[in-house]
Amino acid sequence: MPTPSLAALPIRRLTLRDLAACADLSEDRGWPREEHKWGFLLTAGKGFGIDDPEGGLVAACVVTEYGAWGRPDLAAVGMVLVAGRHARQGVGRRLMRHVMSSMGTTPLTLHATPHGRPLYEELGFRVTGRAEMLRGRFTPGGPESGPATRAATAEDIPAIVRLDEEVFGTDRTPLITRLPAFADQLRVAEEDGRLIGYTAAWPNMDTHVVGPLIARDTETAKALIASLAAHTERPLRTDIDVRHEELLTWAKERGLASVAFNSVMTYGIADLPGDWTRRFAPLTVAAG
Repeated sequence: MPTPSLAALPIRRLTLRDLAACADLSEDRGWPREEHKWGFLLTAGKGFGIDDPEGGLVAACVVTEYGAWGRPDLAAVGMVLVAGRHARQGVGRRLMRHVMSSMGTTPLTLHATPHGRPLYEELGFRVTGRAEMLRGRFTPGGPESGPATRAATAEDIPAIVRLDEEVFGTDRTPLITRLPAFADQLRVAEEDGRLIGYTAAWPNMDTHVVGPLIARDTETAKALIASLAAHTERPLRTDIDVRHEELLTWAKERGLASVAFNSVMTYGIADLPGDWTRRFAPLTVAAG
């Protein structure tokens, strides 16, 4: 039987049954397998993929929708991967066009690597911001000032969801309510009994990823990061909006080094909704 051309291979929805194939695809492109993250994204979002007749996946990506059920007002595209043997043959472009078509008029956002940015620009995405990836072992710098922090409880979830929607600009309830199971730590900052910030640390290979990081101000963000670091032996990793210069400087002084920069891009919307001054880091760059 002749092998079908790449253009003839159907695009289908992915499920958790495709978790190992998605992780294999990550590994094929030199990324970590990140099975924990893939499982989260395939559960909370919609996976799209192309099967390879010879086994595995030709390509995959995940779309995470935000807003009212069935009527999203924003969607994040992430984990766009094409197997190395099929690279530079238009597969990624075809998969992205399929996703964009399936989302109709819903605005889209994504974090693009320098390698991927030209494709997204060709498809009509525009750069609206930048994020700097940091990684390293956090070294405390003496007593940290800032508000009190503590581990979140089940009773905090409604307040976390409300604060997150206010800052992010749209409802992320399906993601936020999964954080207690997905993350190893979920912590809040409060003042006079009022929630003013929250963050999580979730396991990714040998690190703990800090995200989301939502905080009233920079001092609150510092206190939340320091509180996470005090309860883990792993290196931390996070992606901070470059406009938060003071937080970036502070984190680097405490052992986190710059790893890379990604472009924040949007399609169908001039800028992301919400309040960027209180949005310091995404849950993951794959989901915003």
